[in-house]
Amino acid sequence: MRCRNMKRPIAEIRKSMPKDEVLYDLAEFFKVFGDTTRAKIICVLFRSSLCVNDIASVLGMTQSSVSHHLRVLKTSRIVKHQRAGKEIIYSLDDEHIKRIFDEGFEHGRE
Repeated sequence: MRCRNMKRPIAEIRKSMPKDEVLYDLAEFFKVFGDTTRAKIICVLFRSSLCVNDIASVLGMTQSSVSHHLRVLKTSRIVKHQRAGKEIIYSLDDEHIKRIFDEGFEHGRE
């Protein structure tokens, strides 16, 4: 069944759709943003690169809990880490993350 007054290029739309695997990866990427704790960690890392203990201190959380969320964020390539002596310093992986988050904030304000 098709809409009466609409001519839609159904075949063209189907051809232009991304592959299921690509959409799955995209959905998994955005799912990571769906956790409030991870969103808070990302906000902290907007302001400064920090070690896990400093992130935990800012958020009033345990180091263990923050480490768990950082592991998820690293796996999704949202944060990266760099060793500085005995510490591991976490930062956002790239500027895309900030832009994605900023777009989300903007969308929420509209």
